[in-house]
Amino acid sequence: MGRCCFYTAGTLSLLLLVTGVTLLVARVFQKAVDQTIEKNMVLRNGTEIFDSWEKPPLPVYTQFYFFNVTNPEEILRGEIPRLEEVGPYTYTVIEWAQVRFLRTLIEAMLKAYQQKLFVTHTVDELLWGYKDEILSLIHAFRSDISPYFGLFYEKNGTNDGDYVFLTGEDNYLNFTKIVEWNGKTSLNWWATDECNMINGTDGDSFHPLITKDEVLYVFPSDFCRSVYITFSDFESVQGLPAFRYKVPAEILANTSDNAGFCLPEGKCLGSGVLNVSICKNGAPIIMSFPHFYQADEKFVSAIHGMHPNKEDHETFVDINPLTGIILRASKRFQINIYVRKLDDFIETGDIRTMVFPVMYLNESVLVDKETASRLKSVINTTLIITNIPYIIMALGVFFGLVFTWLACRGQGSMEEGTADERAPLIRT
Repeated sequence: MGRCCFYTAGTLSLLLLVTGVTLLVARVFQKAVDQTIEKNMVLRNGTEIFDSWEKPPLPVYTQFYFFNVTNPEEILRGEIPRLEEVGPYTYTVIEWAQVRFLRTLIEAMLKAYQQKLFVTHTVDELLWGYKDEILSLIHAFRSDISPYFGLFYEKNGTNDGDYVFLTGEDNYLNFTKIVEWNGKTSLNWWATDECNMINGTDGDSFHPLITKDEVLYVFPSDFCRSVYITFSDFESVQGLPAFRYKVPAEILANTSDNAGFCLPEGKCLGSGVLNVSICKNGAPIIMSFPHFYQADEKFVSAIHGMHPNKEDHETFVDINPLTGIILRASKRFQINIYVRKLDDFIETGDIRTMVFPVMYLNESVLVDKETASRLKSVINTTLIITNIPYIIMALGVFFGLVFTWLACRGQGSMEEGTADERAPLIRT
């Protein structure tokens, strides 16, 4: 009986260890999990994945921060602007548009109505629109120009265009990848074909099975260009593992790689800002990160009240690498205007030439506890499956210990038996 247990334990230990190592090296269970995820993470009507993509269950909140001008008269005399951040004002997700102005007509009306360069309005009016006297008169000549002005006027509850996405059925790496935007496969604003490319997703979802060495591409339409995000750190959100990706400083750096975004050609304003007037109906709109985060010092020092810091002004997204689901994100960007003295507009006074901050926003999302709990169960199941080789190896080690114990016990019994055999049969 003892010998039977001895050999059984040894055989089981060897078989289990060999099997476990083989399964681990061949990544049998890991491949099975990956293939299952690849097969199920496909945009297909009637599936939970499609429903979640079409109508995301997580609310997205947009916080608006405005810059209040505290020394308007001094600015017109050429002094450094002093701005005071006010906010946040929180709303639902929206998008913004700009109106094109008619120079000659506006100048005459500014004088007639004694309009100044700086005006006072409520946050609600600045965001959602107010009826402007000057624009109302221009509307009589140009019906395509609205008599209302607002940073997000007529954009509340609307989308930012028509998209055509890949489903990921042929290749999971193409999950929700943009093929067309507003009927175009590429943009036509920038100087090079590379700069005009529409790359990646819209930023609301990513493909599953992400590795930290990957560079992910996103097309945020409000930036009028594609950008990429890179791995920054490991995070935990609601107890779920996440890769933190962020927008690197190189995206808006004044380098040869970004020369195609400098319009007019060769007229780069500097690192950290992007002139998007070409895609905003000619309005002198300059995009940047809040408080000129990651921008040249000249932009920060030109305005009193700018205090850029990573914690409050960095754009990031925390992604669960297994599923590609966004667990937490903050998309932060600032809307500025390019201002300079214009001889045709006496209202500009002796104002300095500068990139002038108007407001910035933070679009944020955080996975709720219920969704996190469901996702945890999926992740835990996959962990159990992928750890089966380790479980098998652990059993092999256990039977190996049993085998060793039986071997030691058997050796002890043999030594005792040998001593008895050497003892004399008859003692005197």
